[in-house]
Amino acid sequence: QVQLVESGGGLVQTGGSLRLSCAASGLTFSRYVIGWFRQAPGKEREFVACIRWSAGMTYYADSVQVRLTISRDNAKNTVFLQMKRLNPEDTAVYSCAGRIGPISSNGDEYDLWGQGTQVTVSS
Repeated sequence: QVQLVESGGGLVQTGGSLRLSCAASGLTFSRYVIGWFRQAPGKEREFVACIRWSAGMTYYADSVQVRLTISRDNAKNTVFLQMKRLNPEDTAVYSCAGRIGPISSNGDEYDLWGQGTQVTVSS
């Protein structure tokens, strides 16, 4: 079964940190780009970061590049999103997604999605 499963979300205070995980199964991982997206209530989905599995090449949204780090653990077939210095504007449902092809920040180009994990940052 091909799937992505996110975990690691929760409630954190402003200035805190969280590490999200995206566990992949049923994929030929070396062919995939895994991306993280977020959607806050009443807002459109927003690209956060992505990583090309085979080469480890990464790409970030300008708004988060300094505070967020995407990485992968090949042995665990898992992609991580380390988030630090969180603020209330980071509150959203964070979802990971997969696509075969070049790195992309366009969510419409991803065809495999996880269920999402809620991140809430209190002020």
